Amino acid sequence: MAVYTEVSDEELRAFLATYDLGDLLSFKGIAEGVENSNFLLHTNKGFYILTLYEKRVAEEELPFFLGLMNHLAERGLSCPTPIRSRTGEMQGHLAGRSAAIISFLDGVSVRRPQPRHCVEVGRALAELHLAGDGFALSRRNALDVEGWRGVFLSCREGIDGFKPGLAAEIEKELAELSRDWPRHLPSGVIHADLFPDNVFFIGDRLSGLIDFYFACNDAFAYDLAICLNAWCFEEDGSFNITKARGLLQAYAQVRPLGKDELAALPLLARGAAMRFLLTRLYDWINHPEGAFVRPKNPNEYLLRLRFHRSITSPAGYGLDA
Repeated sequence: MAVYTEVSDEELRAFLATYDLGDLLSFKGIAEGVENSNFLLHTNKGFYILTLYEKRVAEEELPFFLGLMNHLAERGLSCPTPIRSRTGEMQGHLAGRSAAIISFLDGVSVRRPQPRHCVEVGRALAELHLAGDGFALSRRNALDVEGWRGVFLSCREGIDGFKPGLAAEIEKELAELSRDWPRHLPSGVIHADLFPDNVFFIGDRLSGLIDFYFACNDAFAYDLAICLNAWCFEEDGSFNITKARGLLQAYAQVRPLGKDELAALPLLARGAAMRFLLTRLYDWINHPEGAFVRPKNPNEYLLRLRFHRSITSPAGYGLDA
């Protein structure tokens, strides 16, 4: 279960007293998620999510994350909204951690996305990119093309233990990505982690986007490339071009893609695969014995990286050049 920090009854009561949320009816940990400790709060005024931010989320970055959710919600995007305390604060402290309470969204994530789900995601991602315009704060993407080498170096010695020869393959790929990376594409606030478990549906209708704790400023098309990787591959590793076409076309109907963005998609998709390959390798190699959360297998993203190397134009993703 992804609860790293326990909360005592006394601590919880004192924390909730600073909010106007009514009487507590129930409080339980949520198994999903790997970055923070999450709890479902139920009061006589409704349901809420209480999050305690663990080591990977810096306290000084919380104003960006919480402010962004508030900004997006005000512009009509369906996403969690931070609940303000009686004094107007969106963040506080609980059990030695920074903490926040956010609104509860109805819906469930899909385990096996279908093309219709990918269409919904493409549309919602474009709406997110447009809604982020005018947000006053910014955050550099620490896991951009320049940041990947640091992740690689931090776990390089263990990589060939996972797969012999992989370290040399990654080093060569990183050099090519750094040399060829497009640096002047349309940019703004991106989600940067819009995997199926971060998207809720009610039936076939998308009901909301969650988990904005990797959000940052970067190229919109890079965010789209992350979604291609996350939504358009099957469990056997094959690429589903129908899903990709639906996702990209739905995105472009809301926010048209420029020729430079379309041309860059294969390289951006390689980079997105590299980003998740490296962070998964790091977690796999540094996985502590007896930890609650099992690390995800990096091989999934190695295969995706190799697939994207074979794509030379948007036609490989189901679009005309």
